Amino acid sequence: MTAATQISPSSRFYGLSRWSVLAPLVALGAVLLGKPEGVALSLFVGLLLGAAIMAAVYHAEVLAHYLGEPFGTLVLALAVTIIESSLIVSIMLSEGAQAQALARDTLIAAIMITINGIIGICLLAGGRRHHEQSYTQSGVSAGLAMLATLSVLTLILPNYTTSAGGAFYSPQQLVFVAIVSLLIYATFVVAQTIRHRDHFLHHIPDADDHAHEAPVPRAKAMAAAAAMLVALVAVVLLAKNLSPTIEAGVAAIGAPRALVGIIIAALVLAPEGFAALRAARANRVQTSLNLAIGSALATIGLTIPAVATVALALGLDLELGLSMPSIVILALTLLVAAITLGRGRTTVVQGVIHLTIFATFLFITIVP
Repeated sequence: MTAATQISPSSRFYGLSRWSVLAPLVALGAVLLGKPEGVALSLFVGLLLGAAIMAAVYHAEVLAHYLGEPFGTLVLALAVTIIESSLIVSIMLSEGAQAQALARDTLIAAIMITINGIIGICLLAGGRRHHEQSYTQSGVSAGLAMLATLSVLTLILPNYTTSAGGAFYSPQQLVFVAIVSLLIYATFVVAQTIRHRDHFLHHIPDADDHAHEAPVPRAKAMAAAAAMLVALVAVVLLAKNLSPTIEAGVAAIGAPRALVGIIIAALVLAPEGFAALRAARANRVQTSLNLAIGSALATIGLTIPAVATVALALGLDLELGLSMPSIVILALTLLVAAITLGRGRTTVVQGVIHLTIFATFLFITIVP
């Protein structure tokens, strides 16, 4: 493209769609309004939240096209998880001992949403459109093995240690688990991007993988990265502002308070969910699996070290051990994921199974 025909960055938003830049800015501005009062204002904030989510997905697609896979999915998963971890830490700092189970509730909700909810919807939607979809099994198997290890160490083992009573780790145990969590996630990132990158790639001849599109200019990619960050910050902060309204709604229907954490986690993970669904419908189920498993690993691998540091610094007790019903659902999830994602091909059958487990998780949360 010659200098005479280049798009003016200031007038065309570096080639990005106008709405995708304006929507996150308006949503971020709405954060300044604080907690919405009344149904009308809550609905307005909810619409802005939806617009910010869609903008984040749009910018993630642009960035993924520029970086290539699996870097694009890694950037989105990292961005969402870092912001989510920051939100958890900020709540812990403000609420102190009242937030001792917040990290546990967020982790189990994130695992259920990503591994059962997002993967289930993606396999169902992709299977309906393409009948069967294939992926590289080695990368998915490695990710699931790491996820199983982290899940057991952080959410199940605390119930059975003796140094601290109940569902808690002693300070020394918490430091060890935090280091191990960070180490395992770092290993996953290195394997995904450097050492074994081909294990997380799978080319399908008729997939919509951007191969036929013109390369994304560097300026547009950088603008998309900045706009995506703004959109994700707006998503998290708006979700936090909406939490009192969500709590009131949950209380009105007589559901347990744990449902609030699931709803907020779903809002925060929505950009990744929509991006994964778009990839599955375009016959790029490898990207969908990379997003879902990578997000689950990042949630544990980055959140546990962050909240452990805060808990140790403030002398807070961090309750990590799950209740027995949650342990059963988590064990079932890991077992089924290892079976359904262990053959390199997916159909609607696997999608229905994962969605059934997710529905069960939601049901036992509402009706314990």
